[in-house]
Amino acid sequence: MNDYYKVDFTISPASTDACDLLADALAEASYESFEPADDGSAMTAYVPAGDFNEDAVAEAIESLPIPAEVTHTASFVEGRDWNSEWEKNYFKPIVVAGRVAVHSSFHTDVPPAEHDIVIDPRMAFGTGHHATTTLMMLSLLDGGDTAGATVIDMGTGTGILAILAAMLGAKEVKAIEIDPFAAANAVDNVKLNLGDNSCIEVIEGDASALDGMDAKADIFLANINRNIITADIQRYAAAMKQGARLTVSGFYVADREVVAEAAKAAGLSLRSVAENDNWSSMTFTK
Repeated sequence: MNDYYKVDFTISPASTDACDLLADALAEASYESFEPADDGSAMTAYVPAGDFNEDAVAEAIESLPIPAEVTHTASFVEGRDWNSEWEKNYFKPIVVAGRVAVHSSFHTDVPPAEHDIVIDPRMAFGTGHHATTTLMMLSLLDGGDTAGATVIDMGTGTGILAILAAMLGAKEVKAIEIDPFAAANAVDNVKLNLGDNSCIEVIEGDASALDGMDAKADIFLANINRNIITADIQRYAAAMKQGARLTVSGFYVADREVVAEAAKAAGLSLRSVAENDNWSSMTFTK
């Protein structure tokens, strides 16, 4: 069964920054979905039942770099139709940059757009609603170099970036995802959008999956978090062609210097930065 733990946090004083930082820390402990209160006074987070650990929750709370009193309660959630849950609660159709409509198969009122992406997210991350996913989509839309490219999408989640890359004309896309359920979800979403004969291969694994790849990337995408990106960026660089670009996100504007230092050590040069709601993306060239 696709069982989860639902963890409800209260944050005092209310702080949207504390919510974001707590979500970032929890993401490193395998939490997949977050529902913050608009005023930052509370947040609900979901983690697969097998990954729930009270010590990890305590460590995430203790890691907050800003003063906040955080309490939490956890409850077991039996596996259910997560598409229905998203439909009832918060997944609504959106249009990114006026060019990409993102919606689920249960939506009927979908705005027309140049590219239409169907995402049935279940509990996997990446519907385009989060600022970092939008930043990564914009990097593909604005890059102008996707047609005919070999693309690696590290931490593909729902597969949304891999699907967009294919729609923009990528020749080959390797979509890597460490979580088995998310990888299966990505496979389903690829089929929903592109059928059985797409250029996308979904690979279950972490950055070590890059070591055995024959084809090197023209475009490398990694929307994960700061710690994983900085730990694995040497492997990212090794999997890229000379002159290829790497776009990363999943971290805050304040983290740019740390990411830039790791990229420089991997032989990458900063090309551009972008931000959305205090989240950042950075693009580097090999």
